[in-house]
This record gives sequence, structure tokens and C-alpha cells, in this order.
Amino acid sequence: MRRDRLLVTVTLVTLLAADIHFVLLPRLKTWYHLPRESCACRVTNDSLENGGATTTVPWTTSQNFTVVSTERGSKLERLFRHPLYNIRLPELGPDERLLQEEELMNYCKKKVSRWERMKKFYMEAATASNITILDHPVTFDPEASWLRFHLGINRYALYSRDDSGVDRLLRDMQTATVISADFTQDEKALKGACDCSQVVKPSGLHLKLALKLQDFGKAMFKPMRQERHEETPENFFYFVDFQRHNAEIAAFHLDRVLDFRRVPPVVGRFINVTGEILYITHNEELRSVFFNSPANNTCFFAKCLYVCKSEYAVCGHPDLLEGSMSAYLPGLSIAPRISIPNPWIRAYSFTGREEWEVNPLYCDTVKKLYPYNSGNRLLNIIDMAIFDFLTGNMDRHHYEIFTKFGDDGFLLHLDNARGFGRHSDDEMSILAPLTQCCMIKRSTLFRLKLLAKSEYRLSDVMRESLSRDPLSPVLTEDHLQALDRRLGHVLRTVGKCAKKLGEPQVVITDFVESSRVTTSHPRGNNR
Repeated sequence: MRRDRLLVTVTLVTLLAADIHFVLLPRLKTWYHLPRESCACRVTNDSLENGGATTTVPWTTSQNFTVVSTERGSKLERLFRHPLYNIRLPELGPDERLLQEEELMNYCKKKVSRWERMKKFYMEAATASNITILDHPVTFDPEASWLRFHLGINRYALYSRDDSGVDRLLRDMQTATVISADFTQDEKALKGACDCSQVVKPSGLHLKLALKLQDFGKAMFKPMRQERHEETPENFFYFVDFQRHNAEIAAFHLDRVLDFRRVPPVVGRFINVTGEILYITHNEELRSVFFNSPANNTCFFAKCLYVCKSEYAVCGHPDLLEGSMSAYLPGLSIAPRISIPNPWIRAYSFTGREEWEVNPLYCDTVKKLYPYNSGNRLLNIIDMAIFDFLTGNMDRHHYEIFTKFGDDGFLLHLDNARGFGRHSDDEMSILAPLTQCCMIKRSTLFRLKLLAKSEYRLSDVMRESLSRDPLSPVLTEDHLQALDRRLGHVLRTVGKCAKKLGEPQVVITDFVESSRVTTSHPRGNNR
């Protein structure tokens, strides 16, 4: 018996020693002997403005950034401290800011006064009709995060890199009291009349709502329609795909990681569909589409006739409903925007094909057309195509710009809910603007190359960024890994273009003033 115990003891000690020697010690060595790194990129403010002449980092994938950090921890924080994410923009003049503070405050005070008058009228009417409406007072604050966000919009982006107000806005949209709910303007424009014979319906199955918050901020709520692990069926056309709330959230984080800053802030939130929609809405049509399911969950559906069926409804559990909250941009009356068809728009039919799908030289035609024949518009289209390819969004039929900034203003990347549908498929046709034009901004390429490095791997920084959202995990691991794979496709496409045409023809200085603009601006990054 003693010999057996001795044998067992010797065996366990041997296994423990082997585990320490082959597993634990290597990990400890890796931890204590991290490689010392140094940033060889030396990107200066002028390097991107002057075509990158002073940087030592070539674009080609055979050359790598040597990124240095002796610290462990947040890859995301290290990414945002990198020189590529700290390029100083020119000082902004009044004409390069979307709104002036006095103008915005006067506009908002008038809106608040009108809201108070309309609410009083509706509350009296509801009382007379024996309808219960919760009354939440408006607390208008000139320092509200949504107002600061609107005032921060400028010629180059929706917000600056170091704007802490964006995180405050995300927190407010996630926690602020909802005082009113209504259909969005495009839903209202339908007036319930939808042509069911159309292949592409004027408003999809997304049931988006406009929610007004207690500080008079406004957010678009898109409810959860699909579980995170579910992929879009391969036989679905892109124009009938679900709108995913988590895709809106992930697109905002990706946009910030890429340093585009062209997607309005988005955050996840649970909404009580009874207390935060049904009992506070002033819209009778919205109240009329609520019902209780057989499972006793509170549900509602869109007013458009072709989805006025219970099988298209979204339901709380029993009242809580997960969704995304997207910050509204300033109203069109104070900050006009125009919607422009994407030159690479898809054929929204079962059989049709657009010219770009059959003509590999299509970009040559686009380059001759206004506004793509000068300035930065075509490069911005290519930025948008790269962004959509990474998310898998095939539904970019239009884009919007602020009219104040003219032809060289940045493109707004709005409505990203059809992204992140299929992690197992990379839709290369989304990259058509890049593959056909063989052009890319120098700064965009540098950042993509940086995100391809293990020190700043795109999937890692996205995972970390998304972990801060209340609905985390926002994306499955398969979708995160797909980002890395698609990033590799983009870099290889640029490599093929440079091999074919030469680097100077492919990698373009970030900002070129449009020949149609009469006022002069400092040269800088139009991002």
C-alpha cells in the first residue's frame, strides 16, 4: 500500500514539474521579456498633407510599421495615442464649423417652446378622451451632450478625436429618461400607403422610432430583429435583409477605430416598450399598433400596410426590448443636407444589373462626371466602400453631405443596419470603387496597415471598443475574425493596384481643393 502511495506521489510531482517547465515558464518569460519596440513611422502633420514625403513608412504590405510599447493593456488606447491618430488639423474658422452656438441655441429654444405648447394641447385632448399619458418635464440644458455634439461638427468630421463629449452623449442616450416616442419622418411620409408590388419597399422591416429624451435630445431607436449568432440566409437579397441593431452599434465603433468619424454616435439600450413608448407617445397611430402576444409580451409593428401583421412585430420580454440608439444630426432647417445616389448603386431588382457590374472601366466614366472629376469626393466614396466592405453592407444606395461644406465636405455614413449579416462570406463587389479606380487616401491606407499589425489588430481593438457598450457582446467572434480577413483583402487589392499602376498613381494625398470652390482653405485632412 505504501509503495502505491509513493508511486502516485512521484507521478503527480513529475506531471507538475513538466507542466511548470513546458507551460508556465514560457508564459512567464513572455510576460517579463516583452520586445522593446519603437515607432519607425514618424508621421508628422505635414507628411500627409504633402503626400507623405517625410514619412519613412511605404504603403506596401511588405513593409511594416514597427510599433512600440513596453506596456501591456489596452490596445485601443495605444491605437488612439499613435501618431496617425494625432495629426493636427488646421484651426477651424467660422465657415468650417457647421453651426454657431448662438444660432443653435435660438433654434433649440424655439423648438422647446413649441414642444411645450403642443404637449399641453395633447395632454388636454388625452384627458378628455380618457387616455393616460405620462407627463415628463423637459429640462433643456445649453451644456447638454447632444448640443455639444452638434456644435462640434466641422468640415472634416462629425466630432474631433479627443472629444470627450461623445462618450458623455453615449451615456446620456443609454440612461436618459424618454419623454416622447414617434414614427420617424420617413415612416410618416408613407402615410401607411405602401405598394406591395414593389421589390424594394419604401421602408423596411426595421420599425425605427424617434425617441425624445428629457434634455430634449433625440435618438433613433432600432429594435433587435435578429439574434447575434444568426447569419443572413444565403438566398436573401440584400434589399430584403433584416436591419440589425447591433450592426448600427458596431458600425459606429468601427468608424471611430478607422478614424473616419462619419457615423453619428450609437449605443445599445433596453427600452420598456410600455412605459417608454406606448404610455408616452402623442401619436395615435403608433398607439394603435400595440398588442399583447399569446406569451403575454407587449408587441408592436409598423404602420405600413405590407408589415401590418403580427408576424412582423417586435416584442418585449415581457416589456423590455433591446435596440440601438443613434444620435440625431441637427435638423435640416438649420443644417441642410442633400442625399446623392451612390455611383456604384446596385440594381434593386431580382434580375437587373448596373453598368459598374458589367463594365470594368466604369470608373473612367465616373472620373469625368461632376463632382467626381475634381476635389476629394471620389476618394471619399472609396473610403465609404472600404468601410462597407469591412461590415459587409451591400445597401449603400445613397450618401449624404452637409451643403454648407460644399463639394469637398465629408460623406455621412448613415444607416448601417444591414451590415454584419454574414461573417462567412466576403462580398468583393462592395470593393468595386477601389478595384476599378485603384485609388486610396494615404492616411486611410496607413491606418489600415496599422490595424493589420498584431499590436493593433482590428479584431482586438474592435472587441475592446465594443465591450464598453451596455449590450456587449455586440458581435460574435466570427464577425470579429471576418474583419481581419476582409482587411487583408483590402490591402492585397491596393497592392495589386500599385503593382499595376505604380504607387504615385494609387496612393493619393489626402486633401485636394476642388476647382469649383472659390474660397480658399488651409490644406489638411478631409476626414
